[in-house]
Amino acid sequence: MKNWVKSIFRMRKSAPALKRDRLVLDPDFSCIYAIGDIHGCQDELQKLENKIMVDGRELSGPKLVVMLGDYVDRGPSSASVIEHLLKPLPADFCRICLLGNHDQMFLDFWNSPSPAGQWLGLGGDETLASYGIYLDDAKRHPLASQARAMIPQEHVDFLEALPVMLRVGSYCFVHAGIDPALAIDNQVDDVLLTSRPYQFDWNAYGGDMTIVHGHTPIKEIDVTARHINLDLKVYESGRLAALRILPNRLDVLFSD
Repeated sequence: MKNWVKSIFRMRKSAPALKRDRLVLDPDFSCIYAIGDIHGCQDELQKLENKIMVDGRELSGPKLVVMLGDYVDRGPSSASVIEHLLKPLPADFCRICLLGNHDQMFLDFWNSPSPAGQWLGLGGDETLASYGIYLDDAKRHPLASQARAMIPQEHVDFLEALPVMLRVGSYCFVHAGIDPALAIDNQVDDVLLTSRPYQFDWNAYGGDMTIVHGHTPIKEIDVTARHINLDLKVYESGRLAALRILPNRLDVLFSD
């Protein structure tokens, strides 16, 4: 990935709410695969990645895999998903992972563990169970000590380093979406991580970039939209999707 990165920048000090990195890559890839919310579903991720590897072998040149965030919660295998994402892809494939709001909630818990935290009711209990941490044990073994003992620091470091935006050519990848009334450079982290498309008037969007995101569950993927949503609620549907971006074509690969 060394010479593919055009720039990695932080927002100016005048906008303190914008803390996470945003990346810009040169569009030097033969294909880009963008994968929606995984939510602890390692089996579906592995199936989809296997299809991507087979598909990519038919294409010459470097391929980019973009993960749109929410690696943890709800599904049974959050720890395995993060461990998997720490491993490199085969030659000619590059993977970039973006931060999701559930990943941020996991980090918030790590920094201040509490059995009364809202995150535990949003799938956090499944994430802890994937590390061998159970709420029933919290009276005898405080969650803070369990978390420090059972959650690898490498997993925490991975999530803490994730950017919130990636731009490649005419595509902008984020977890939740953007505010279409603002320029791409002026987006704030909270919108990128937690917003819903229906909160905004997309007729106001005058940008020339296609926004690729997840976060808001849908049943069908529309590749003709100005913003393409890839969240198929895999932990219930059993379906994980990847948008395949070729120079002159868009289509979708599925895990099933």
